[in-house]
Amino acid sequence: MNEEKLLDLKLLYGETAKLDELPGYIEKSQELAGEGNDVVLTGKAPVWLYLKVAHALHGRARKLIYRSPVTGDIVIFDHNPF
Repeated sequence: MNEEKLLDLKLLYGETAKLDELPGYIEKSQELAGEGNDVVLTGKAPVWLYLKVAHALHGRARKLIYRSPVTGDIVIFDHNPF
């Protein structure tokens, strides 16, 4: 059974996200997301980090959602067969 995993991207890095640490951010986000779960991306992070993590989770997450206090939930992809 799948579950919802909340990934606060701000928690992947310290004060400033660094491009040279991107492989580590991706690896950690994949660990936290698991396989076949509904994943919610949120938190203060640069756009490039959101885009790379979203790409890395495609094929691993069943559903990917972006959550912001401004926009609410936005479904990025949903591979739920039902």
